[in-house]
Amino acid sequence: MSSQGSESQDQGLCMLLEAASRGDDAAWRELVARYGRRVFALARSRCKDSEVAEEITQSVFTTIAAKLAGGEYAERGRFESWLFRVAMNRVRDHARKQKRRMGSLDQAGEARTPAPEVGTLALEGSQVERLRDAVAMLSDADREVVELRHHGGLGFKEMAELLGEPLGTILARHHRALKKLREFLEASAESPRGALS
Repeated sequence: MSSQGSESQDQGLCMLLEAASRGDDAAWRELVARYGRRVFALARSRCKDSEVAEEITQSVFTTIAAKLAGGEYAERGRFESWLFRVAMNRVRDHARKQKRRMGSLDQAGEARTPAPEVGTLALEGSQVERLRDAVAMLSDADREVVELRHHGGLGFKEMAELLGEPLGTILARHHRALKKLREFLEASAESPRGALS
């Protein structure tokens, strides 16, 4: 993309954010149309629950609305990074709450394995399940990079900015994570049961 195209896009986003900060419904619909699906996909990939992902997505946009209306955000070409930082914080908050809840259930002797979502088992093939298993085996840091890149759709530069790490570190982590995923999938294809044990 040319620098003129990038400047035009940045100006368009600035105008959109300014209109949204004044409560313009059309501007909000446009922001949600641009970013809502990606925020939802990121939350869904971490939470494994569409309803929770929807709640997190709504919470993210509610926070964004409050911050914009309160003048707490000024666009400097970093809106997307800021938006996904808010989203990742919401996902982490949810994970912490779940961990505390499961810990208290474990202590009470009432912990249960969550039931799979209706329809997911019938709609998804073994490859999708193996991929999910592989992603779950990654470290939190590696999984975060994969999810930001492939569910959130962020570029490496944006991810580096969001995570506060050098671009080279993010590139290396992403490469390493994909290599681990490939190795796991190859091993599980040769021995589906053995790879999971």
